Amino acid sequence: MFMTGFDSGFLDLAEPLAVPAPADPTANARLRRLDYMHFTVLLDPDRRLAAATGVDIDGAALLDLGRGDDWHLDDRVPVEEQAGPELYARNDLDRGHLVRRRDPVWGPVEIARQANVDTFCYTNAAPQAADFNQSLELWNGLEDLVLEYASAGRRRLSVFTGPVFADTDPLYRGVQVPRRFWKVAAWSNGGALAASGYLLDQSAQLDDIDLGRSSAIDDTQDATAVPPLGPFRTFQLPILDLASLTGLDFGALASADVLEPAPATVRPDTDTWIELSGPSDLRF
Repeated sequence: MFMTGFDSGFLDLAEPLAVPAPADPTANARLRRLDYMHFTVLLDPDRRLAAATGVDIDGAALLDLGRGDDWHLDDRVPVEEQAGPELYARNDLDRGHLVRRRDPVWGPVEIARQANVDTFCYTNAAPQAADFNQSLELWNGLEDLVLEYASAGRRRLSVFTGPVFADTDPLYRGVQVPRRFWKVAAWSNGGALAASGYLLDQSAQLDDIDLGRSSAIDDTQDATAVPPLGPFRTFQLPILDLASLTGLDFGALASADVLEPAPATVRPDTDTWIELSGPSDLRF
């Protein structure tokens, strides 16, 4: 079945939207673009995780399909370039969906079913702490909250998500585990682009970790000795700060930011970050 991938014209704006990609041309050229049903993954083969994802959501046409949970590798990509099942075996790491499972599941049933299956590709997964808490629940529901805000006949949304890659991310079984994740939601506001940016932080005090114990699979080791991640904290923050943190080019999304559309001279500016404890904290 033909995979549509992310549609840059989905929101019917004057200018097309692109999935955020590295501003550095060399880093950008290294990524693998993988199109799935209604979403696209930009895979970083060195990190073995997605650098960014983009999904189109038609809130008026979403279907409620069974979860499935059939995780699989993408046979278009060499196995050594994907963080597969060995990363999540015998530990309490979750395979966190970057593109949320239900977001691309819309349209005709056959199409929606394919999208549902596609979200369980390991290229769409990233290791996250398994403990569920209110902040993670809020993070997982951000798309719904933005759709609700942007409804009133404008029930289409484009959402971009990815890890914040850092050189200091702890190494576990050959994969550096991201401490933070970003998300940007975009919608049409009367034909004009509007966007908002978010950060999920699963950092902990990592100074005392013996990374040598967790750098590879070894049956003599404690397989649960993963980096101590959590608790989750969720922020709304300027998209310009996300650009500084990730090295990605967010293009028109930054200038359409409902929180802080004007450029600033010093980034990131954590004083402008809003820690979210519930929907009432969101700014639109």
